[in-house]
Amino acid sequence: MTYAESGVDILKEEKAIKGILSSIKSQRKGIGKPLGGHYAGMIEFGEYALVMCTDGVGSKVKIASEIKKYDTVGIDCIAMNVNDAICVGAEPLAFVDYLAINDPKPEITKEIGKGLGKGAELSNISIIGGETASLPEVINGFDLAGTCLAYVKKSEIITGEKIKPGDIIIGLSSSGIHSNGYTLARKVVQHANLFYEDKFPDDLYKGKTVGEILLAPTRIYVKETVELLKKIKPHGLAHITGGGLRNLPRLNKNVKFVIDDLFEPQDIFKFLQENGNIDDKEMYQTFNMGMGFAVIVSQKDVDKTLRILNKHTSVDVKVVGRIEKGSGVEVPTLGLKY
Repeated sequence: MTYAESGVDILKEEKAIKGILSSIKSQRKGIGKPLGGHYAGMIEFGEYALVMCTDGVGSKVKIASEIKKYDTVGIDCIAMNVNDAICVGAEPLAFVDYLAINDPKPEITKEIGKGLGKGAELSNISIIGGETASLPEVINGFDLAGTCLAYVKKSEIITGEKIKPGDIIIGLSSSGIHSNGYTLARKVVQHANLFYEDKFPDDLYKGKTVGEILLAPTRIYVKETVELLKKIKPHGLAHITGGGLRNLPRLNKNVKFVIDDLFEPQDIFKFLQENGNIDDKEMYQTFNMGMGFAVIVSQKDVDKTLRILNKHTSVDVKVVGRIEKGSGVEVPTLGLKY
């Protein structure tokens, strides 16, 4: 199976995004002037840059609807945004959510709110507003998205342009699939003749259901990254989301990212790969495969970076690769190039 065959063509998406951008010409001057960005956009705000990004939970919400478990997708919604915001060196401040739903039942919206509240707590942000739209003729179930506001001093913006050969890539482990690749994941579950209420086969995950594992919330990397930025100036920060390792060149297209010590993918990835007959290249350009975030630093800052991250996070942290001359991404142990 491939992501494109399941219904999501990431290359087609990239072309579609270029189509949108080609039609947007007007730009504000002075306060509010665009300052660029990659994972998040930035605008002029005096000494600071205000940072904004928007994202949703994706088709993961279909699993929540089917097993009627709504209390974690709010964490995903906030995580997908704040993890992007910190990639330019910013600290997230506030969030607004958008819930589109066919039937706004209080017992459902309350559970969604629990996840949003937990995500805000984990990110140290305030949820300052939002919108709930009842769209029975448009939505079957619900969709959840949001927008994050963050800030960074202009002198401390991290763009990735300082990444150079010899730099070291440090990875932080994921909690599972996070919120990307679910169109393919759901197809694999269907192909395996499983339902979300079924226990995982072969005693994986100690009797937990397929739905429970697939709904594991996206890990939030804000607090450890904010602490790191107080003492280290990373050359690049990357949120490993849809596109997998293909996210890394977003930081700098003029160097090669070599990943030679991969994280061991969680069992859910092994299950998907085996039951979907998915090759390594497709897996690593669709899913995070065990690494949810990456920090690129100079060689002299490696030990200090590892100490800081290990002190402020409970996730696995390790050196996963290096920067070389060239372009793209390479995984020598698997023979992969992107």
